[in-house]
Amino acid sequence: MRQADVIIVGAGIIGAACADALSERGLQVTVIEQDVPGSGATAAGMGHLVVMDDNAAELALSSYSLTLWRQLAAGQDQAARHEYSQCGTIWVAADEEEMAAARAKAEVLSAHGIACDMLDANQLYAAEPQLRAGLAGGLLVGGDGLVYAPKSARLLLGKAQARGAVLEYGSVTALEDHGVVLADGRTLRAQHIVLAAGSRCSLLLPELPLQPKKGHIAVTDRYPGFIRHQLVELGYIKSAHAASGSSVAFNLQPRPTGQILIGSSRQFGTTDLAVDNAMLQAMLRHAVSFTPALAQHHILRCWTGLRAATPDGLPLIGPHPARQGLWLATGHEGLGITTSLATAQLLASQMCGGSSAIATSPYLPERFHG
Repeated sequence: MRQADVIIVGAGIIGAACADALSERGLQVTVIEQDVPGSGATAAGMGHLVVMDDNAAELALSSYSLTLWRQLAAGQDQAARHEYSQCGTIWVAADEEEMAAARAKAEVLSAHGIACDMLDANQLYAAEPQLRAGLAGGLLVGGDGLVYAPKSARLLLGKAQARGAVLEYGSVTALEDHGVVLADGRTLRAQHIVLAAGSRCSLLLPELPLQPKKGHIAVTDRYPGFIRHQLVELGYIKSAHAASGSSVAFNLQPRPTGQILIGSSRQFGTTDLAVDNAMLQAMLRHAVSFTPALAQHHILRCWTGLRAATPDGLPLIGPHPARQGLWLATGHEGLGITTSLATAQLLASQMCGGSSAIATSPYLPERFHG
């Protein structure tokens, strides 16, 4: 085995996507994972693939990445392997004020060539009859979808391994210029080191502008057809990028298995992965307030995870401004699964000197340096 050109720390969806993109370009890749590939925040997330448009950079990254996801999952066999479903997202508007927000969102998406449809109240209930009475309507973004992200991470890593990439199990305890130190005392070296370990990145680089946001998810037993689209309240946007305080938002997702994933919550100032019963109950009550029949369903499991968030809500993708040979692919908050494939392509284009489909400048780590 020749020495790696690139060492990637972390085999979640971001690290696995980077391994795939870099090995495809002919680089010898070693991936270091301390747990199981596709664990961590990747396993804790809902697996949604959703276009977000809070700002132009977020829209560019998420829409580009969804195009890549659709290409990756093209064909019945690949869709099944990734448990991919293009279920679409309905942004639910509770009142006329939120309908105005939905129309504004539709204008932005349409201006960027993203197909979407405004739904009045009758159309909303025809699409999703389980929603509570009295809602104003919504916005359907039909190109959104979902995957089972832990499986996708393993599939992407497998593609890289088929090209010669190596998976090493171990815990990285320190970073050096062009190298990493493992807990067992070994030092591994490469021209490039990619830090793609989510919220754990702060343990190796405490100076990174990352903040963990804890989230809860619950999954029900199988209730096929209960909902057909991912359902998200328009108030989710305010919750998703809040910088402080705890919050819940309505987010239901129909899994291909017939199960329903229930989200979402955000908590600051904690890295304790234990389920917070008060937060979980608040999240479930809020979900039931939108879909009352959900209260009759059996929940099989609840869990938590940590999102790595930056102050401006955009990820860190590119070279570290002050560390030789160090690259960052972290800080994706709740969009890591959605934007993983685009992140990998942007990183690979910078590292290998090629052109990129979208501008890399909004995501460069140097924006927080000095």
